[in-house]
Amino acid sequence: MVGIVLLAMVAGFLALRLYSVLGKRTGHEQTFVAPVDQPKLVPTVAGDEARPQVVIENNNVFEPAAAAGIRAIIAAESNFDVARFIDGSKTAYRMILEAYWRGDETELAELTDDDVRQSFAASIADRKVAGHVLDNRLVQIEKAIISAASLDGKVAHITVRFDADIAAVTRDADNAVVAGSLTDAVPTHDAWTFTRTVRASDPNWILTDTDESA
Repeated sequence: MVGIVLLAMVAGFLALRLYSVLGKRTGHEQTFVAPVDQPKLVPTVAGDEARPQVVIENNNVFEPAAAAGIRAIIAAESNFDVARFIDGSKTAYRMILEAYWRGDETELAELTDDDVRQSFAASIADRKVAGHVLDNRLVQIEKAIISAASLDGKVAHITVRFDADIAAVTRDADNAVVAGSLTDAVPTHDAWTFTRTVRASDPNWILTDTDESA
């Protein structure tokens, strides 16, 4: 499986605006992430019987509503690193979008769960029937921030909101442009949820849900 580094983690208007696959998009694709301040995570223990607690400072990489979930995940897996997760999620966002654009179902299967993979596969199949090819480019990831986090038993779920600029072109079988523009990047807003079983030997997080981000 292609590794998503996150603590060991990580269309063409016609296909790009697939609400069920990538969430509602207002545009195209990207490739850089604006730097963010990394949160300071300080595990502290008060007494032998006390469970580790985490003091989180400079929370520029997650919203306040996600703090309790992040603390629960760190308590279950003390080496979880929020800043590294965010970096990995950006890499995963790029890898998954690019795999979808070129129709690489094998790579998508390694990075997503069955439901998400099937949605991508159906869209790729429709695109092939239409004789269309996506010529998309991720121009910039303006922001990536954790909007929600939870721990369901041993399964961690983290939702990342991506604000990105994507330039997209859909071409036909003769390479003629059907829609879009590579010189006009359009803002996109996605909320992707990544899931992983804590303390599992497999360090990879997989994409389990996509949605529109307000």
